[in-house]
Amino acid sequence: MSEVINASALAREQTTTADDATRARATAKTIPRGSSAGRVATIARNAFREAVRDRVLYNLVVFVLLLTGAAVFLGELSAAQEAKIIVDMGLSAMLIFGVFIAIFVGVGLVYKEIERRTVYAIFAKPVGRGEFLAGKYLGLCATLAANVAVMALGVALALVYVRGGYDPLVALIFPAVALIFFELTIVVAVALLFSSFSSPALSALLTFGVFVIGHFSADMRLIGASSGTTFARALFGALYYLLPNLSHYTYITDASHGVTPSPSAFAAAVLYALLYDAVLLVAATLIFNRRNFK
Repeated sequence: MSEVINASALAREQTTTADDATRARATAKTIPRGSSAGRVATIARNAFREAVRDRVLYNLVVFVLLLTGAAVFLGELSAAQEAKIIVDMGLSAMLIFGVFIAIFVGVGLVYKEIERRTVYAIFAKPVGRGEFLAGKYLGLCATLAANVAVMALGVALALVYVRGGYDPLVALIFPAVALIFFELTIVVAVALLFSSFSSPALSALLTFGVFVIGHFSADMRLIGASSGTTFARALFGALYYLLPNLSHYTYITDASHGVTPSPSAFAAAVLYALLYDAVLLVAATLIFNRRNFK
């Protein structure tokens, strides 16, 4: 009996390896030899397709939509609080489960390709490691954009349902949704940076730590300023400037009250995310270029 089980497991492993090799060759064949942008776009498209095929994404999206439905039920139990509860729970769930997707899919973007040895087929083509990372990053960001859009549509439909028609709050939640997406792009970039030199488990732990600390960035600066030692002030000051300040993207409570960020604050948050993402991608590329896959 054990021999049958072992033979079955070996057959599955060989099939998986063969599928990975076939997928890698197919990906390599679709990579154009021309422009760098074309190669990045091809890798991003393949990364998007691979991420969409991952069932965990559908499970998380369905769970968030169910949570939004539960918010509708709770809203009916709370007089005149329906819209606030729906927005609070819907956007909070969108952020939390978006972070799960960003971390657990992001840390495997590079590691799975190395573990399966499919990077050999890709790097046999004229593909730079920076192009490979940029394509993987953009592919997951596109996946997150699609998931966030579906979740936002679910929240908007829940609001329309409880209000019995269109409510101005529906339009007011989308700036907060956009900021959630840009926050997730930072989380993906952090996950990609750690995964370029570390194991998936450690990368996920470090990325989650950065996410948590990033929401207390302002408090960390105050702690450093009130500290009595020079070392503590220098340490907290360095962490404040090095780690992402994710407090710029926290507008969930404001959105539930119909308050949107000012145009200047929104633009500053988007610019900060784009610059921080670019710096992290450059750092990940520098580290990844030094890795030896032999």
